[in-house]
Amino acid sequence: MPSWQYSSPLPATWQRCDSGILPLWWERLCAQTGQQSAALYAAGLFTEDRRRPIAQWYNPGFSAALLVAPETSPEWPVQRFGIFYAPPGAGFARVHSAPHEWHPREPRKSPTEHEAFLAAIAEAERFLQVEMDFV
Repeated sequence: MPSWQYSSPLPATWQRCDSGILPLWWERLCAQTGQQSAALYAAGLFTEDRRRPIAQWYNPGFSAALLVAPETSPEWPVQRFGIFYAPPGAGFARVHSAPHEWHPREPRKSPTEHEAFLAAIAEAERFLQVEMDFV
């Protein structure tokens, strides 16, 4: 693997917290789109904390967060992990990235859900490294 692909340690200000989706996501999304639109966003991800796995980082000093979570409806034939960013202070955005997809009807075929999740986490951590250069 080329040296540029090795990830460096995350900046100390970012804390990993995967226990439950932070209320910050709901508040930011409602402020940006309104409560009704927020409830439908990403197949209800922010209204129903039911879908796993998730990976989440929080920066309390900047009031910023990053989330990796399933963004497609459970009934879709192709599932995808999205990367969501709440920048310092206010706002909400989906990070445009490579598709981190898997086919639930073919659970053993690569990429599996686990492989797609790990790839999304690696991309999210690279995003945090770059983002810290700008804050």
